[in-house]
Parts: sequence; C-alpha cells; structure tokens
Amino acid sequence: MVVWEDGRMKKSDYRKFIIKTVIGNDDFASMREVVTRRYSRLKEEAAPMPGLVLIDGGLGQLHAAAEALEAIGISDQPLASIAKREEIIYVYGQEDEPYALDRFAVTFHRSRRNSLQLTSELDAIAGVGEKTVHKLLKEFGSSELVRAASEEQLAAVVGRAAARKVRAHYQA
Repeated sequence: MVVWEDGRMKKSDYRKFIIKTVIGNDDFASMREVVTRRYSRLKEEAAPMPGLVLIDGGLGQLHAAAEALEAIGISDQPLASIAKREEIIYVYGQEDEPYALDRFAVTFHRSRRNSLQLTSELDAIAGVGEKTVHKLLKEFGSSELVRAASEEQLAAVVGRAAARKVRAHYQA
C-alpha cells in the first residue's frame, strides 16, 4: 500500500500486508482481506479517511474492495481501480464509463524510463559515475544527443568537471 498526501508520496505510511485468511491464490479474497484490515483500523482509530482509494486491478478487484468497505460500514469512500495491462481506470459507481489512459503518453514515458535503465556508452567514460550518466540521459534523452551537446550545455546539467570529461571522451 502506498500513500500520497498533499500531492507527495508519504513513505512513512507505506505498508506491506501478509495475507492471513486466504488459502491459495485468490486475488479478490486477498483484496477484501487487506481493505478490511486497513480501513477497519482507520475506523477504530477515528483516523481520517483518504480522499481516494485507488485499487490495483480491474473491475473484480474494485468490487471486492467496495464489498469490504461496505461490510465494515463505509459506504461513502471514493474508490477507483486501475487495470494496468489495459490502462483503464474504473470509478466505483461509474463502472460503465471507464477512463482509458492516453496510450501516447504512457508509451512515451515507458520508453523513456526503459531507455534510462539501459546500459549506455556513457558508462564507459572514465571518471563519470552512474548518477551523472542518469542526469545526462534524463536531460538529453540519448547518448547521441549528449555527444552533440556543447560543454556549456553539459556543464549546466552535470557541472564543469564532468562536462570536460564527457567532451574529452568524445574528442579522443
């Protein structure tokens, strides 16, 4: 479980749940157990409820979470699910109007993230570390664009010393 508060990740509230009552592999029963445990505790502690509960899964997981909330007397909690493979968001009570995420943006960000995880020719530059390579790829998008950048452009991202090492590598 991850928590966002005021638009920021609140890692101190992250939780991992060990499924205790479900035998075998039953996603829906597991979802009911976790939601019941989490929100029963919030209710017992009179803690504030979240602005939105976003469930990982499709309609089955969404309905399992809704059943769990209703079983403990919570009926006005905003609830939605995101089916990642289909990239569709379902809002509880409006399941017949799913929201499909824009695949253009999803594809762009997925390919950008994957490119940042690949080994780069920048890794071979002596004295330039992994963090510097990551900064360069994040800013310029590819090692080819890093190669084409001026020392001033590089220095604006990674500092003068690292920029010199990058330029020297490509001029050798």
